[in-house]
Amino acid sequence: MKFSYAAPWRPFQWAIGLLVLLLTLPALAQEPPRPVPGIPPTILVMGDSLAAGYGLAADQGWVALTARRVAERKPDWRVVNASISGETTSGGSARIVREVLRVRPAVVVIELGANDGLRGLPLREMRRNLARMIGASQYVGAKVLLVGMRIPPNYGADYANGFEQVYRDLAAHFDVALLPFLLEPIAADRGNFQDDNLHPVAGAQPALRDHVWKSLTPLLQKPQ
Repeated sequence: MKFSYAAPWRPFQWAIGLLVLLLTLPALAQEPPRPVPGIPPTILVMGDSLAAGYGLAADQGWVALTARRVAERKPDWRVVNASISGETTSGGSARIVREVLRVRPAVVVIELGANDGLRGLPLREMRRNLARMIGASQYVGAKVLLVGMRIPPNYGADYANGFEQVYRDLAAHFDVALLPFLLEPIAADRGNFQDDNLHPVAGAQPALRDHVWKSLTPLLQKPQ
């Protein structure tokens, strides 16, 4: 599995912050960010089938493996996996306010976009949806790790390049941590994927966990 990308998208970044406020703040207005007594600092994962562990046992996916490592190395933290197979950024955007108010996370890992790209959905909508998710997470005081993806050029090189650039632009605009390509450590070997050539096998999950862990660890400072 090999992907190629480049080509930046830059215009109208100033509008993203305003758009997030318009879409998010009304729903959060009654819930100002504050610590919740008795709830441990939480990592909330909002992802698609790659984070939900499609085709794997419940304890085999990289999120489950990350939760196990968190329990060992950061025992005062917990991981909540709210990922759904087939999820798009639109679905994540529709769920984000409910989830951050329910979980009150200290860190939100956003791993969405692959299904948008595979369906050729408009990049402006993907950008808007991810921006809303980041904005809602930051409003409740959570740090954000944005996990990017690359797609094959089925819809043309411009689309594939623009798709990858969305993550970089949002990470820069909102000043959040970025892992540019989730599958980077395993993408070159076809043997790391199930028969659909999309979902990693169980044996590849530890490499994904380690890849994410490098970007996640700096965010795991216990909130005051």
